Amino acid sequence: MNILLFGASGHIGSAIAGELLSRGHAVTGVTRTGEIAGNGHEGLKVIAGDATDADTVAELSAAGYDAVASAVGPKLGVDDDHKIIVGAANALIEGLTRSGVRRVVVLGGAGSLEVAPGVKVIDNPNFPAVWKQNALAQSEALALYRQAGSLDWTFISPAAQIEPGARTGNYRIGGEQLLVDAEGKSQISIADYAVAFADELERGDAIQARITVAY
Repeated sequence: MNILLFGASGHIGSAIAGELLSRGHAVTGVTRTGEIAGNGHEGLKVIAGDATDADTVAELSAAGYDAVASAVGPKLGVDDDHKIIVGAANALIEGLTRSGVRRVVVLGGAGSLEVAPGVKVIDNPNFPAVWKQNALAQSEALALYRQAGSLDWTFISPAAQIEPGARTGNYRIGGEQLLVDAEGKSQISIADYAVAFADELERGDAIQARITVAY
């Protein structure tokens, strides 16, 4: 496939780009500057673009792409979470609708996953304050995608803990509930999240749905 990837410069976006390239897909990464410092992905084309601008999304995605991927996320403590996350959701929905690209797979958040009926991860009083606005913005973005009937979207929430680690190729898929292992931990490596992301982009098993992935 020919894939346009917004947010290609972040840790998760870079891992997704590398995974897709390793499978033989053509990937064009979009970053704010049009550059990725220390880009080590052979064959990755990088262009400048603003994922929160619908005109930019429409213009870039109209250039013959089969699908769009978004790993857009704010820099912790630097960017406005709502502006970046919700802004990107609005711009992607409007821009892709205009360009005619239906397939989009999005990096989501874990905060809106349920830990019990009607109780979400973010409802925990011990939920880290530093991630609260990010989680709220991701929840709002998910609601926007759920109203985007013109797109074949998939919103992929990671485990509660996603961090650097080995690529094992193993993961479990869930729906609206937080996945935990036998020890009650919810975790996945960035590399294996990228595997799951690429798998869903290729297979299209969860169209117009949110899924979560974890060990």
